[in-house]
Amino acid sequence: MVLLLWGVFWLLLPLTCWAQKLPTRDEELFQMQIQDKAQFHDSSMLPDGAEISSYLFRDTSKRYFFVVEEDNTPLSVTVTPCDAPLEWKLSLQELPEEASGESSGEPEPLEQQKQQIISEDGTELFSYKGNDVESFMSSSSPSGLYQLELLSTEKDTHFKVYATTTPESDQPYPELPYDPRVDVTSLGHTTVTLVWKPSPTASLLKQPIQYCVVINREHNFKSLCAVEAKMTADDAFMMAPKPGLDFSPFDFAHFGFPSENSPSRERTFSGKSSLKLGRHIYSKTKVDIQKVCIGNKNIYTVSDLKPDTQYYFDVFVVKVPSNTSTAYIGTFARTKEEAKQKTVDLKDGKVTDVFIKRKGTKFLRFAPVSSHQKVTFFIHSCLDIIQIQVRRDGKLLLSQNVEGVHQFQLRGKPKAKYLIRLKGNKKGASMLKILATTRLNKQSFPSLPEDTRIKAFDKLRTCSSATVAWLGTQERNKFCIYRKEVDDNYNENQKKREQNQCLGPETRKKSEKVLCKYFHSQNLQKAVTTETIKGLQPGRSYLIDVYVIGHGGHSVKYVSKVVKTRKFC
Repeated sequence: MVLLLWGVFWLLLPLTCWAQKLPTRDEELFQMQIQDKAQFHDSSMLPDGAEISSYLFRDTSKRYFFVVEEDNTPLSVTVTPCDAPLEWKLSLQELPEEASGESSGEPEPLEQQKQQIISEDGTELFSYKGNDVESFMSSSSPSGLYQLELLSTEKDTHFKVYATTTPESDQPYPELPYDPRVDVTSLGHTTVTLVWKPSPTASLLKQPIQYCVVINREHNFKSLCAVEAKMTADDAFMMAPKPGLDFSPFDFAHFGFPSENSPSRERTFSGKSSLKLGRHIYSKTKVDIQKVCIGNKNIYTVSDLKPDTQYYFDVFVVKVPSNTSTAYIGTFARTKEEAKQKTVDLKDGKVTDVFIKRKGTKFLRFAPVSSHQKVTFFIHSCLDIIQIQVRRDGKLLLSQNVEGVHQFQLRGKPKAKYLIRLKGNKKGASMLKILATTRLNKQSFPSLPEDTRIKAFDKLRTCSSATVAWLGTQERNKFCIYRKEVDDNYNENQKKREQNQCLGPETRKKSEKVLCKYFHSQNLQKAVTTETIKGLQPGRSYLIDVYVIGHGGHSVKYVSKVVKTRKFC
């Protein structure tokens, strides 16, 4: 019988791309054979005790063969679908009778024997349809030629197959604990903590493993193969095999590729075929999915999630040397909803101080009591850039980043209500002052020119003085000048880190004050004033600040300027 099995296999060999040694469980040959798994990638022969990966075209079945040499042999076949459900069945082939050619004294023609082997359906042992990892197991199987046939009716797909006659000693896949569920132990607005019981493969058998956690917003996965297929949908992993490079002429026929003189046909389990004009390679866009492998820890906190969003979590235990894996029972959870923030009401013409946490958001509301043609918003960002959005009755009117002082004037509407959304900076907390008004003649903020920089005149520098200038407006305002000695390496970045731009002159030392004066000009082109600061030390650097103070007492600081006196005069 064994001789007959080997004779049958030799009949099948011409169907492969090269004459290769058949897979066997002889340990002296087995280790050598599985070193190069590419040897089995496009072969119709399944190796004994090694997992192979392969590819299926939609509606085109593929067959694999596996030999069991002796009766009463254990047999295990495991099929792992990657990214599409599979239909597969395992059957024991009916072989030609040993004496089939003896009565006539002549053996059957070779082509007739090959056709008989391939066309026979044999005895079906097991069949399955779905996307679960499924196995056929038998503790005592008869010797013979076993055929595994696979079909994907949904789309082109990858799959994996593992066949062995020594399932107890192989233990190819990591074991799951008695309770294979993934539990959620902590749930926050942006974080979820997961925990699961250790795999006996690591805790009892002391074999090297690692856990991989997968997070997505669509569904749970049943295999790591499915995860990788989803993550690389547009990459080489999902590309169809290239004719002439990735598989043999045998595979061309079974994948449905036409010969030079025949049209392409679809093949199914039933053996029927239908004409097909062309084949479309399946393609899809990538999805938002994250995989992270964390070693042998069995607890993990997922961070940077979105509030009030449902996520699916899967854990896979992976054998490090072989890279085979087993899926725990995944779970899902919805992150907590962000607490509804209180909306602050703005009063017409009144300055409101606002504090925003790092990456936080604040909402303000402005509802003028009377009809108005225009509404003006004054924003003074004290520390760093913030984002402002203004909606009128739900319609977005303004969306802009603000640094320093800005004024926005929007068209009004009777009985309109304005919703202001302020978003903080990623670097740290934000502070700002905001004023909304429909009456510009009664504003609390001082009017500002478009340019709030201070100019220093280099040619007017002396050993004890510095001359500076700044712009004013048509409105009469009070300006106060302050000086402060700083190190020679003082720069703008240092100034931003150390100073709150909203702090007024009341926070400065009296010794730093130079003077205060009123200034305005009806002609904006001439609305510039200069001041010479005296009593300075030679060769020293000074930080010059100018504050403009409005009618309500609120002040705005111009952009600071560093000047240095001459060392020699």
